[in-house]
Amino acid sequence: MSVGARAEALIIDLGITSPKDIDVEAIAFDSNVKVVYETMTGCEAMLVGYCDRAIATINPSGVRGRERFSVAHELGHWHLHRGRSFQCRVDDPSANLSSNRAHEKEADTFAAHLLLPTFIFKPEIAQFKHPTFQQLTQVAGAFETSIMATALRLVGINIVPVIVACYNKDGKRWSLPSADIPNRWFLKEKLDEDTFTYDLLNSGKQCSGLSKQPAETWFENSDAEKYEVREQCISSLGDTALVLLYLEPDMLEAGFDPNVATRRYNEHGSYIPKRATLRR
Repeated sequence: MSVGARAEALIIDLGITSPKDIDVEAIAFDSNVKVVYETMTGCEAMLVGYCDRAIATINPSGVRGRERFSVAHELGHWHLHRGRSFQCRVDDPSANLSSNRAHEKEADTFAAHLLLPTFIFKPEIAQFKHPTFQQLTQVAGAFETSIMATALRLVGINIVPVIVACYNKDGKRWSLPSADIPNRWFLKEKLDEDTFTYDLLNSGKQCSGLSKQPAETWFENSDAEKYEVREQCISSLGDTALVLLYLEPDMLEAGFDPNVATRRYNEHGSYIPKRATLRR
């Protein structure tokens, strides 16, 4: 069973069918995890377990969505990595997306599926053709989740061709595409001066909604000039911008591009490893 399926099984077993019934502390209690809110330094959450019981200590942030994600994250560690203690430094999935910490990413996936289970979240989001940050904020309010976690779940359910990315003035921190977007599309590492995201980070100009942009402002591909994307951005943590990029349908049908980036994928979308040096 996948990490996400294990999380959603808890929701199903408890008979939860509505966002308002996803009481993360009660779900933790049912898993023999006691949740304690206590000010800490050096970490945002801590899980300590013994036998079949554990205590999850959460650093209060004053932001309910972030606190709920921290609880769900620690609950993920309890179900996935039992037998170990964890001190988690962040309560925001953005930091773990830009790291290589497998256990933290797994706990984030568990938390996302627990707080935004597919069978409840998908009907809520499907009412929007291309969800904007304003609409995602509306959904996030119903689920008591952060806009970050909600945007990432939008990618995860794969009903629209969207990329969620995070940039600062120095360039890309991370990006996450929905599953149907071909591997051949490579985002630029540095922001193009013609993007709305560049304007937000460098002059504070707000992006009120989705707007069309030439795809070449976002992608390295030489044929990107043939296409358009829809872009929206908002300010995020640590002087970064969170970006929504919707690809047009023709971009999903574009053929293999052998002349982009490091050529890490072949025409079938398979990873191409670097050739080992032959010994003589």
